[in-house]
Amino acid sequence: MSLTSKVKPYKFQMGSFAPATYKAQFPYPLRRPNGMSIEEYSRFCLRQFKDFLHTHVAPEEIVAVIMEPVQGEGGFIVPPKSFVQQVVEICKRHGIFFIADEIQMGFGRTGTLFASTQFDIEPDLITLSKSLASGIPISAVTGRAEIMDAPNSGELGGTYGGSPIGCVAVLAVIEKIEREHLQDKALEIGKRIRDTFISLQQEIPCIAEVRGLGAMCAVEFSDPFMGQPATEFVAKYVKACREADVIVLSAGIHGNVVRFLTPLVITFEQLDEELGIMSETLQKMYKYSELKGKDVQ
Repeated sequence: MSLTSKVKPYKFQMGSFAPATYKAQFPYPLRRPNGMSIEEYSRFCLRQFKDFLHTHVAPEEIVAVIMEPVQGEGGFIVPPKSFVQQVVEICKRHGIFFIADEIQMGFGRTGTLFASTQFDIEPDLITLSKSLASGIPISAVTGRAEIMDAPNSGELGGTYGGSPIGCVAVLAVIEKIEREHLQDKALEIGKRIRDTFISLQQEIPCIAEVRGLGAMCAVEFSDPFMGQPATEFVAKYVKACREADVIVLSAGIHGNVVRFLTPLVITFEQLDEELGIMSETLQKMYKYSELKGKDVQ
């Protein structure tokens, strides 16, 4: 709760949180200054992070930096690879643990078992859950041996730690991922999703960006005339998709992002049907929306 920046619905009216928890700016490539390349933006964000370590908290006082390799609730934002790598290097230089929060994007969703692999980094610790056991409640922490083996046997644990049912489910998931090549399938799922919405961008300019890593994809919507987040439009789109029997979730701090958490076991026939419904629904909505009127101006 202390770590999330999404106040509603997670933190609202929930009282006090853990002190000495600091939040640095996460890169948002779509919102980078005009004329700035991705590499220039990566260096810009890195300078901001270094400044943060001088103006908000000293590196000597930081135990760990926790980062989602791909931001989840924030809108499935993929940071520049070089930025992530440099943050890890800064952590090493100052003796700070780097923890990759892979609870939402881990276990094959991005096309590799761990999303961190996509950035060519080795976190000190990785947190896992959700897809880990395909719906069975279980979470896990994995990491470097010198960290994981530091406590004596039995010193760390919880009420439901080591649940046999959960552990069996994890083993079954790993077996299925390997047997059915679901990591490769995640890449194809993501490609089909992104290709579908990229092809709609010229026709529907309120699609500000189509992004993602593997099957973890997102479509961000903005007012094409003013550039403001199209929050109301996305809310109506999500509702219209659900009425057409496709469950869609929004994300982002403004709620103007449609995110895809497609099951990796989906058939391509099912996926194409889903994308067809979403495309048709979006075309109908945009045709009669205020955003189209603004675009015509």
